This record gives sequence, C-alpha cells and structure tokens, in this order.
Amino acid sequence: METYARVLLWIVPFFIVMILVEIIYGHLKNKQTHNLMDTISSLSSGMTNILKDILGLVVVVISYPYLVSKLSFFTIESSILVYILAFIFIDFSGYWNHRLNHKINFFWNQHIIHHSSEEFNLACALRQSISDLIGYAALFLIPAAFFGVPHEVIILLAPLHLFGQFWYHTQHIGKMGFLEYFLVTPSQHRVHHAINPIYIDKNLAPIFCVWDRWFGTFQEELEEEPPVYGVLKPVRTWNPVVINFQHLWGLICDAWHTKSWKEKLTLWWRPTGYRPQDVIEKYPREAIKDIYSIKKYNPKTTLDQKIWAVFQWVFTTCMLLLLLLNYSEFSNTQRLLFGALILLSIFTYSALMDGYQWALFLEYTRNLLGLAFFLLPSQELFYMTNIPFIYYFGVAYFSISLVSLIWMDAKSKLIINEV
Repeated sequence: METYARVLLWIVPFFIVMILVEIIYGHLKNKQTHNLMDTISSLSSGMTNILKDILGLVVVVISYPYLVSKLSFFTIESSILVYILAFIFIDFSGYWNHRLNHKINFFWNQHIIHHSSEEFNLACALRQSISDLIGYAALFLIPAAFFGVPHEVIILLAPLHLFGQFWYHTQHIGKMGFLEYFLVTPSQHRVHHAINPIYIDKNLAPIFCVWDRWFGTFQEELEEEPPVYGVLKPVRTWNPVVINFQHLWGLICDAWHTKSWKEKLTLWWRPTGYRPQDVIEKYPREAIKDIYSIKKYNPKTTLDQKIWAVFQWVFTTCMLLLLLLNYSEFSNTQRLLFGALILLSIFTYSALMDGYQWALFLEYTRNLLGLAFFLLPSQELFYMTNIPFIYYFGVAYFSISLVSLIWMDAKSKLIINEV
C-alpha cells in the first residue's frame, strides 16, 4: 500500500495538470467541455476513491492469491509472456465486471458515480466508486489463476490498467482510424457514457474493444446521433458521497415500500432500473424521457461561492497529497483520522456547492472540528510525529476556511437553495 501511495503522489498531480490543459484547450478552441462545479465534483470523487483504497476500506470475499493456489494449472516460463497474458486477463475481467455493474440493480450502485456527470471530459474519469466495499473482483480473474499468473504481476499491472483508461474521457479527439478496431478510443467511450437509447450499455471494454465486438456490446459513434451524457435518473447533486449511495438508498426504500415479499428479496438482482409496480405507482421518481430536452443540473451560485469551492478543493487536495507523502510515517489510527477529516471536508463543501441549508451548519462544524483536530492539547497527533508542517498547515487552513465562511455568510455571499 505504501508503494501505491507513492505512485499516487505522482499520478494525481499529472491528472490535474492534464485536466487543466484540457480546460485551456477547450477555451482556446471555443469548445469548453467543463462546468466548474461539475469538475470540482469529479475531482472530489477521485479523492474519495483514493481514500477508500489507501485506507483499505474493502472486505475481500475471495482473493486472487487463493485462486492461484487452488486453480493454477500451467507454469509460464517467459516473463514477457506472463505480463502480456496478465494484462489481457485483467482487461477481460474488467469487461465482465463492468458488464455486471451495468446489468444488475445492486451492482449498478457501485458504478453510477462514474456515469453521473452530465458533461464528458477528463475529470469524469476520476469519478470512481467508494461504495464497492466488498472485494469479489478476483472471481473474474479465474482464467489468469488457471494459467498461473503470479499475484505480484496482477498487483503491478492493475493500477496501470486503470490509469490507462484516463485519456479517452474527452470530446476533443475524434475517431482514430485503424485503432478503432482493437483499442477503446474517445469516440467509443463517448458512446459508453451516453444515454441515447442506441448507446445504452454499449462499449463496456476497458482497453481492448475486441471484447465488445465479440460479445455483442459494440456500438460505433454515429454522426447523426450526438451523445447526450449522464444517467436516466439524474443524480441532481455535486456531492460524490451522496451519489455513491443514492441508488442503493432507492433500492432500500423500494424494498421497504413494496408489499410483495418476493419483490423485497429479488429487486436487488433484477435488471438495472427495475422497480416493483406498486412502488412505481405510489412513489414515482424523476426519469428522463426526452434526452434532447434535458436541463442540466446547475443550481444558481455566486462568483464568491465558486471561488470558495475552488479554495476548498485546492486545500483538501493538499491534505490528500500530504497524507500520501507521509503515508509511511503515519500510524493506522492517524491515517484513518486524517482520511476521515478529508472525507468529511469533501462531503460538506460539496453539499454547500449544492446550496443545502443544512450544509452551512455542517461546514461550520467541519471547520471547528478541523481546528480541534490540530489544536487540542490532548490530540497533538501530527505535531508529535516529527511532521510539524502538517500541524501548521492544518491550523492555517481551517482558520482561513472558518473566517472566510463567516465573512461570506455575514455578507450573504452564499446562495442557499432549497433543492
């Protein structure tokens, strides 16, 4: 995990720089594909996913090393062949895991975050789940285990395979000629993120589009059918934590409200979007019927509020980078507490981006807790671990954040919407 933290310390700034480049390019070409609040929401979602990973907040049901020990039948001598086969197997498993997420109600909850943006840009690639808390993905790597691919190779290649899916989340690259026949390209992935009926649940492969072509889920981007992005039941929030569990909460409510015990037990495993008929009639939910008349989610905000949101994202990102930089220096308790503070920060500032009245109180509470976290004499968690910079950074950030919040609130610079 320490190695992964060090890798993230380099890859996170790289992703941010590439997103800034895309924003500047879009401005220069008069084709801007970013909405400020949406982009902050995407970047914040990426931070929550990193926190989940580096804090180990996953319960593994079945592990890949166990499968290798039980199923390995071959021993491949060539190290080059091992890495090639491993990458292919990882991509193959990614296709089927992705397909499961799209097709089954319960599993859609852990993937909806990635499709929740109504924009399509590099920042969307960072909308990754924190609700996938049960580790079962090794089941899709049974072919790799059968061929005896060492788990160390899978551990090394899996992050590279994930990072390799970043670049094609863009509208600024058209079709790419012969590459379209075997690689996933921006054109193909635009189809995947679209809610046009012809595009729904298509192009599920992570790197090699051959899986879609072989298993009947491929769809070319059509000039006469421009993609419309988002989900059919709009999430209507910038808060990545809420988005991660919104669909699951809907399933829980449906299971509670339906009178059929059969429905209570089976709706989880029905096709994505399924709801019991008696619940649909009594508790209807907003769903898109005409994709070309969509009004994108964009609650009214002031310039000050936008500056404030950027400020919160920048300093919360700094907190995350400090956690990654000093990961090996922290105890498990320190990691969990510092990670929890970052997660709370993301939840509260994104809730206030939505304009919820209760979020203002929560943001005051969050800043006071942040100051208490660093200032209380009984705490001294980071000052006493020979990392005084984190102590001074935390005190300065939460002090400035609290003062600016008080000023904005007093001057009515924050628009509160009853949404």
